[in-house]
Amino acid sequence: MSDRKPATTATRAAHGRLLAALPPDDGGDFELARRGFIGTVKDATIGSAWSMAPFAFLNGERPDTANPSLWRQAKLNALHGLFEVTPGVYQVRGFDLSNITFIEGERGYIVIDPLISAEPAAAALSLMREHRGDKPVTAVIYTHSHVDHYGGVRGVISDADIAAGLQIVAPEGFLEAAVSENVLLGNAMGRRATYMYGSLLPRDGRGHIDAGLGKTVSMGSVSLVPPTRSISRTGERLTLDGVEIVFQVTPDTEAPAEMNFFFPKFRALCMAENCTCHLHNIYTPRGAQVRDAKAWSFYIDEALDLFGAQSDVLFASHHWPRWGGEAASAFLCKQRDLYKYIHDQTLRLANHGLTALEIAEVLELPPPLKAEWHTRSYYGTLNHNAKAVYQRYLGWFDGNPANLHKLPPSEVGPRYVELAGGADALLAHARQAFERGEYRWVAEVVNHLVFADPANAEARELQADALEQMGYQAESGPWRAFYLTGAQELRNPRPSAAAPRQGATGQLRALPADALLDSLSVRLNGEKAGAERISFTAVFEDTGESFAVEVENAVLRHKPGAGGLEVRLTRDLLVDLVIGQTELQAAEAEGRADGAGLRELARLLPLLDRFDFWFEIVLP
Repeated sequence: MSDRKPATTATRAAHGRLLAALPPDDGGDFELARRGFIGTVKDATIGSAWSMAPFAFLNGERPDTANPSLWRQAKLNALHGLFEVTPGVYQVRGFDLSNITFIEGERGYIVIDPLISAEPAAAALSLMREHRGDKPVTAVIYTHSHVDHYGGVRGVISDADIAAGLQIVAPEGFLEAAVSENVLLGNAMGRRATYMYGSLLPRDGRGHIDAGLGKTVSMGSVSLVPPTRSISRTGERLTLDGVEIVFQVTPDTEAPAEMNFFFPKFRALCMAENCTCHLHNIYTPRGAQVRDAKAWSFYIDEALDLFGAQSDVLFASHHWPRWGGEAASAFLCKQRDLYKYIHDQTLRLANHGLTALEIAEVLELPPPLKAEWHTRSYYGTLNHNAKAVYQRYLGWFDGNPANLHKLPPSEVGPRYVELAGGADALLAHARQAFERGEYRWVAEVVNHLVFADPANAEARELQADALEQMGYQAESGPWRAFYLTGAQELRNPRPSAAAPRQGATGQLRALPADALLDSLSVRLNGEKAGAERISFTAVFEDTGESFAVEVENAVLRHKPGAGGLEVRLTRDLLVDLVIGQTELQAAEAEGRADGAGLRELARLLPLLDRFDFWFEIVLP
């Protein structure tokens, strides 16, 4: 199949129209993003986990295969290193998708959001120590339950720190939300994230240039250390290492469990990921629960009331800070009204009878919001966020009975091909539409042929060409990455692996026993389980906990206590057994598992699915 293609005339024209409509650029964002720079690591290269070196092309002229607005955001997100936010507050930016923040306490450093993986987090801490002193980490704060804000915690704390009782502070419900989003559906979300963050794309002007929220995701060691302290109410105060913190809980905003907080000593407000320098996702394309745009707006307004007048600087878990009370308040006001506008106008149009698709096509921001760079669709988009608001209130069904029980793609595809007069006729029509620059229509119609006959190389190539041009035009980093990754996989279908590569297994080992057993319930294959009845007591020797485990009616349940013959093992061993790293017979022979209930566990294990990370997305 052919390689990547240049931008078409239609794509270049689309970029020209966008350039004419963008806000004036006075360079202010670049000044903010560079302010307080102290030092960095050359090219931010951290082993195989992370490097900015492949993005050096951003120093050149924008190619016509890159949206001009996204190109600007990509250059901002390419700035990396240690920055002083205000004396006592420091951030390392550009070492991962997210920022890691260090607060200087009486004895050491309070770490806020230790990135996705351990290696970049450790490098950031080393950079902080190089410039601000070799001090210990005295506490960790997770602002919310997304992996880019806790996954690198093992890079800044040790087993000894955990054993010594180092405080890890998070919003109430953090662990449940993290398990739900990153474990129960971790395999599917992880695979979709390879599309969303351009993980498999070349780093160049025709490939991945930016994720909008940050550059991309690091590829190091991901872990989860549960919090030791939960924040449950707004106004709660906590002193860590001599530094007082005032918290604001913001559930169901950017994450199910999230919090903002204020440092009176530094007059500094942390807005977590509730206010960043773009329009965020109300629904994230990698997949997650739809967020509450109304609550999101409310909590930004509440933060403004609680902390606005006291704040001299506002910083967040992504992008660059805002300095000065007036600038911080103005930023909060626009961000607040951005989410409220999308919420209110979507519901207004829905009450007029418009469907999610129709609303997404007509909704536009009002002039005061459109005039800001930080309201642009670099990550979330107005189009898919309007659909998300509709979904939250009215669900996926638009009320038209024709859409109530639609055929799946693999069944409907052949019928559309037949309706078009066969594959050749469909392709001829689609090629003409491509020449007219109607890439959305090409992608829709050719998708039917791809799902009807994935071996049709011409169909895959034309579908790839259409997705590619849509990627070149996209202002949103995730939209660009989805389109270009889809094109890449259509042109280069992935060979079948001998054994599945299982996603989300790393975080399984860090789960409490109760959450680990809960994760097994979504692996139970209902068809295989059928009418089986299984019952045993899992005794975890590493925690001293016991749980009654039962399979009945093709459902796996568990609860604390005893409920059948005992199986004694550790959480680590159970994970090994589930993912196939160890066989039960071998574990028993080695003395790692014993008990009269082993036969029951042996009956359960074959009923648990192992998820293949590389499931198909653009092919059936």
